[in-house]
Amino acid sequence: MRGQWQRLFWLLLRDAAAFAAIMLLWRYALQLNPPLSKAGIAVHALTALATAFAGYLLHEWGHLLGAWGSGSRFELPRPFETFFLFRFDNLNSTRPQFFAMALGGFASSLLTVIALVLLLPGDVLASQIALALTALGVIATFIIEVPEFLRVARGGPIPNGAAFVHAGVTEGRH
Repeated sequence: MRGQWQRLFWLLLRDAAAFAAIMLLWRYALQLNPPLSKAGIAVHALTALATAFAGYLLHEWGHLLGAWGSGSRFELPRPFETFFLFRFDNLNSTRPQFFAMALGGFASSLLTVIALVLLLPGDVLASQIALALTALGVIATFIIEVPEFLRVARGGPIPNGAAFVHAGVTEGRH
């Protein structure tokens, strides 16, 4: 984290603003429940999309907390530089640190799904769409991230894709 505190602050501020906007969308969607017009349906759809995006952000923060808590090396981008919250240093972090980073995201996703199921009102269109989109996000995680995790668990190399500091580099890997 050396030299990255300012970037962390701006990322926290960015995501706090996103969560505040999502809460305002929910307030508006609940006022339009049931949605009796095309505009009302659009508000509910937008609220659901924003809620699914919040789930993605929480997933990414889980990865970051797992990486940070394990002492992993990583880089924080400028707030709108990349789709990812951070880049894991795949050459200078250990396999246990990779597992901690990955499990942080998985745990965050699980807690987010549980919270959404328990907290979203079931009779609201935005809730139903948000839960469906969240299910798609969980499926995407199983397709994209779980195989990489299992590959490393079986002795394979730490991945080197776009979410990693040394994307495409394979030398010096753990």
